[in-house]
Amino acid sequence: MDKPVVKVITGIRRSGKSELMKMLQGVLTERGVRQKQIVYINYESLRWEQYRDYRSLYNYVDEVRSNLNGQRIYVFVDEIQEVEEWERAVNSMLADWDADIYITGSNSRLLSSELASYLAGRYVECVVYPLSYSEFLKFHDYSLERPESRLAYFEQYLRQGGFPAFHVAPFETDTIYQMVQDIYASVLLRDTVQRFRIRNIDMLDRLVQFLFDNIGNTFSAKSITAYLKNQKRAIDAETLYNYLQALESSFIISKVQRYDTKGKELLQTGEKYYVADLSLIYARRGYAPELIAGMLENLVYVELLRRGYRVFVGKQGKAEVDFIGVKQEETVYVQVCESMDSDATRERELKPLREIKDNYPKYIVLGTPSGAGNIEGIQCRYIGDFLLEQ
Repeated sequence: MDKPVVKVITGIRRSGKSELMKMLQGVLTERGVRQKQIVYINYESLRWEQYRDYRSLYNYVDEVRSNLNGQRIYVFVDEIQEVEEWERAVNSMLADWDADIYITGSNSRLLSSELASYLAGRYVECVVYPLSYSEFLKFHDYSLERPESRLAYFEQYLRQGGFPAFHVAPFETDTIYQMVQDIYASVLLRDTVQRFRIRNIDMLDRLVQFLFDNIGNTFSAKSITAYLKNQKRAIDAETLYNYLQALESSFIISKVQRYDTKGKELLQTGEKYYVADLSLIYARRGYAPELIAGMLENLVYVELLRRGYRVFVGKQGKAEVDFIGVKQEETVYVQVCESMDSDATRERELKPLREIKDNYPKYIVLGTPSGAGNIEGIQCRYIGDFLLEQ
């Protein structure tokens, strides 16, 4: 705050970006900033319909600023991707005035890959994810001193996900899923279909269904085209990848590349896809026990992102390490499985971690509390505990 860079807050719709903006404004008023110095514009409201191009936005804020007698102006713009050529207004505000600027967006292509050219390095990006498990517990006033109910709380988090609005009141599960369906429709139509001018909405929806059914599985364009062909739908490779890019840009899904731990290089094939929040899967297809393993992976993947890691799928010879997290000089290796009750499963999960010869931390994250402990220096953690670790 109060630094000469644009604060860019990104994330899927309804993840809490607007609330974060309001909290930041509260911090400013606590510091003595007067209300008239703060401009807040939310493009989800029709009130701002007339300011949807860069010049009208700039002129509006300039009019407010002209009454401040040279004091700093604090500009908050929600869903700025709705403004045509928004970067021209933002760059001009930064150059012309004593301004502290905060913007949010729900489209990662607009507010990530294009940021470097739009804002010329004068920005810092903060990605807002749905609630973490620890945040979910705080919303439900759960005390870690009551371990007898922790399995029930984790099951609730696994099924209901982390969109904050679902956890401010005791909603029924059916109501939550209806609300998630509305979020999904909004993201798909506004941030994906409209922005990328996708005409075949049915094909896009079927692609999402396939990805949700295959969370944590290695991606193959051939498998997707075969799936769609069985449904009497044909899609070419270029269109398929364009659709995938559009879904990534809307934060519905996230791609994880494979990394060869021996050759120390990124691989061009065998990536995986994970979803922004598990509630999206349940709302679209209902509870599916066969997807639990992939859902546990999904939770661990997003948690690693929250903790600031760049995340890859590890290739260790013919075996696979579910996740490699890299952060500056720090690396962590993580396997995820429902349980290690059988000797075969135990050996399958341990073997690739044993073969990695460096001394960075290695974890196996389990879907059940049984099996937790330390095996040959490899830390086995119940996922409910792993998600709460600092």
